[in-house]
Amino acid sequence: MQLQLVLVGKTSIDWVQQAVVDYEKRIKRQVNFSMLIIPEVKQAAKMPEEVRKKKEGEKILQVVGESYLVLLDEGGKMLSSVDFASKLNTWFNASYRSVCFVVGGPYGFSDEVYRRANEQMSLSRMTFSHQLVRAIFMEQLYRGLSILNGDPYHHE
Repeated sequence: MQLQLVLVGKTSIDWVQQAVVDYEKRIKRQVNFSMLIIPEVKQAAKMPEEVRKKKEGEKILQVVGESYLVLLDEGGKMLSSVDFASKLNTWFNASYRSVCFVVGGPYGFSDEVYRRANEQMSLSRMTFSHQLVRAIFMEQLYRGLSILNGDPYHHE
């Protein structure tokens, strides 16, 4: 199974990018993993929020294809790290060719993306910047894989 992380826009905060790159290397040693960055909509700052979400949503839907789609969204279900590892294990044992996680832009997702999604997950009851979510999720993905593999990382 392929795990994929789709991100809207580049990471502009250096230390967040460094964390993402570090965890990407660790994750790739354990599973088939890729990241895809969807460019931000041009002149997005001048657009109404709904128009921007719709344009970003169209790009998201183009790249996720038939993957099992999990949105990282503040309104999603919260899981402990152990529960997330269990969820990963369920997906590995299912017949999915690909599970795709998506971090949206600063305004979230369009209605079309919400309708297409199979699940929504929240990383916290707190709201984080869409850039910071990248590093937090990558760490949790690595942690979940480490739990499944019996690696001591979860207890360090």
